[in-house]
Amino acid sequence: MTSQTPFDLRWFAHRGGGDAAPENTLAAFETGFHAGFRAFECDVKRSADGVLWLLHDDTLDRTTDARGPAAPWRWENLQLVDAGSWHSARFKGEPPPSLDAVLDFAARRGVWLNLEIKPNPGEDAATGDAVARRAAQWSAAHPSVPAPLLSSFSHPALLAARAVLDAQHADLPLALLVEAYSAQALAQAVALRAQALHTDWRQVTPDTLAAVHAAGLKLRAYTVNQRDVAQRLLADGLDGLFTDRLELPRGL
Repeated sequence: MTSQTPFDLRWFAHRGGGDAAPENTLAAFETGFHAGFRAFECDVKRSADGVLWLLHDDTLDRTTDARGPAAPWRWENLQLVDAGSWHSARFKGEPPPSLDAVLDFAARRGVWLNLEIKPNPGEDAATGDAVARRAAQWSAAHPSVPAPLLSSFSHPALLAARAVLDAQHADLPLALLVEAYSAQALAQAVALRAQALHTDWRQVTPDTLAAVHAAGLKLRAYTVNQRDVAQRLLADGLDGLFTDRLELPRGL
């Protein structure tokens, strides 16, 4: 995304395609890819029958034509849900994808995925375990593609993911997501042997950056949608950011 490199892995397309396409759909990933992104963030949870698939919320209401909690839905029924019409008529009928479909996209396009583990209520450890197992298996089969980055706001989910990665000797990076930076959050990330800490961009200060870097971790920020903010944070040494604005990286 700069004149120096063909693409800049500091920039993650938020939920696949930012605000340019319905979030957490294959259409979003293709939209982000054609806009020049080569790093993508998305949200992964489990269906009632154990299929890993993409959805941000605990309920289906905001981003599909279905209603109610997502947890009771089986995958065969989720595939019939319209996850595109809420965004615009152009994407009517776009289904929610499985994690495997997104991994196929990553293999085909050679891109980097940040898989945010987004458990249904009460499924933190089980979801962290399942996502880590599938990501490690896929990464071992695709050594030429960047190993997925696993992140979560859920500490139990990341503990479960870490246990899987250690047991399988899988070298996939972890990141702890927090709403507010604190020394305690940094200590948790270090204890997880995480690669990074991800926080709200308003939490990023020179002191925060210095503390995270001194601990040997990277610091990334969400969700940066203003050019002047992105420019300042990157100039200060921020390691990465998530954006809804697919045009934002141009010229930065």
